[in-house]
Amino acid sequence: MARIAFIGLGNMGGGMAANLAKNGHDVRAFDLNHAALDKAKKAGCLPASSAIEAIEGAEAIITMLPAGRHVEAVYADAVFDHAEPGAILIDCSTIDVDTARRVAEAAAARGLMAVDAPVSGGIAAANAGSLTFMVGGSAEAFARAEPFLADMGKAVIHAGVGGAGQGAKICNNMILGATMIATCEAFALAEKLGLDPQRFYDIASVSSGQSWSMTSYCPVPGVGPESPADRDYQGGFAAPLMLKDLKLAMEAAASVGAQTPMGQRAEELYAAFVDGEGATLDFSGIIKTLR
Repeated sequence: MARIAFIGLGNMGGGMAANLAKNGHDVRAFDLNHAALDKAKKAGCLPASSAIEAIEGAEAIITMLPAGRHVEAVYADAVFDHAEPGAILIDCSTIDVDTARRVAEAAAARGLMAVDAPVSGGIAAANAGSLTFMVGGSAEAFARAEPFLADMGKAVIHAGVGGAGQGAKICNNMILGATMIATCEAFALAEKLGLDPQRFYDIASVSSGQSWSMTSYCPVPGVGPESPADRDYQGGFAAPLMLKDLKLAMEAAASVGAQTPMGQRAEELYAAFVDGEGATLDFSGIIKTLR
């Protein structure tokens, strides 16, 4: 097993680091939040007093941070100057494509291999070790990173060159954001037309209107598999994080001149939801604005 540095132990990172420790790795974990460090220790990780301390001697350095500026800061302040020459750098944060490419280029200039490996699956999958990783980087870097990612997920897919993982993530979540809104609209309309929500689900879930947003994450309480809707829209994938991903998608679309009218409208609707009652709710709670 390997020594791994894990930096960023939030809702996602904490579960991911715990699964690496569960799989026998020597995980040196760091976060600015002391409670997160204590939780990581209970999960079998060794808390570090700084990112630099965590990185020393690590064969793999994994970061799970809020935004691109945090990733660049950690890489500039700690990773680049203290990583072992043969270490693989794995950033699992969801950040903008341009920053991911800059980090990869800066790593290559220092003779280090790096991949961007954002995730899909949410907190439950992070805890269960069943995430999907979309990976950008060279074939050699992907081969180095894959075994570590496999210990945290159910699927590890090479999306292409550096930055491709982030591109795949934001495109995927643009689909998710738009289809969730459409699903919520359809259930709200069905209810107003007098249809029973369960009966409508039984029909649409096996018809052409079927989607992951409906059959795996239904926004209506008591319908379909258990979802945040059954917990008053608590837990799951927070609406502000969906808004963050949609903003990243719109920035990427603008940079390449892509037309994304549905994605743009989804961003606008989630911005209004987060500004209102949705700041602490799961993203499927946007159905509240449509009823």
